[in-house]
Amino acid sequence: MFQNIGEMLLLLWRTLLTLPHVWTQRRKVAEQFFEIGNASLLMAGILSIFIGGVLTLQSGPVLTERGLSGVIGAIVGLSMCKELGPVMMAILIAGRVGSAMAAEIGSMRVYQEIDALQTMNINPIRYLVLPRMTAICLALPLLVIFSVLVGWCGGAMVAVLNYKIALSWDGFFNSLRNTVVAWDIITGLIKSFVFALVVGTVSCHQGLHTIGGPRGIGRSVTKAVTNSIAIILVLDYFLTRFLLNFD
Repeated sequence: MFQNIGEMLLLLWRTLLTLPHVWTQRRKVAEQFFEIGNASLLMAGILSIFIGGVLTLQSGPVLTERGLSGVIGAIVGLSMCKELGPVMMAILIAGRVGSAMAAEIGSMRVYQEIDALQTMNINPIRYLVLPRMTAICLALPLLVIFSVLVGWCGGAMVAVLNYKIALSWDGFFNSLRNTVVAWDIITGLIKSFVFALVVGTVSCHQGLHTIGGPRGIGRSVTKAVTNSIAIILVLDYFLTRFLLNFD
């Protein structure tokens, strides 16, 4: 386990060293960026609207019974932008995009395409890893912003339509507006950027270290997704603990 962590940190460091060459890879970055958007946008919208709705559905009736319906918007707003938005989108990206990265790079490793790149004096990290890491670090924060907005709307719709809550649209968003500040949104964006680095690093690392033919590719994909999710959830706690110091 510790060897894998060391290898992933080394891969991340080597990728950061190639950042000055990112402009020369801009076409590949754009391709990866739009591929991530096409793969994730619809699913992100569906997940977010129901996550926001479930938050309101679970907390709304209890708070309304106690005369606290005015804080429903605040609870949904903070939950979406600080926790559920970044974490759920990172898990979605790990499942849909990270798995594809691991499979694509893993197949190139198994069929010796990466060896061919090295023979031609092409750095595989600069050619394969850098565009994917850059694209995912750009795409995930934007996806989180989209998720947060859709989740807020989903929560507001449930608050308006559920007779046990019966909170107006304006009442929901007034509560949200009075509680959620810019730093809360920035917190979610910081988390999403870190989670993007995790998904990109873990997925590319698993792909580059694939062995054993098609079965090995399957193992790499499974490890990429499960390891990414585990690291995301562990890091979420420590990031939250650290960022609370700035509230």
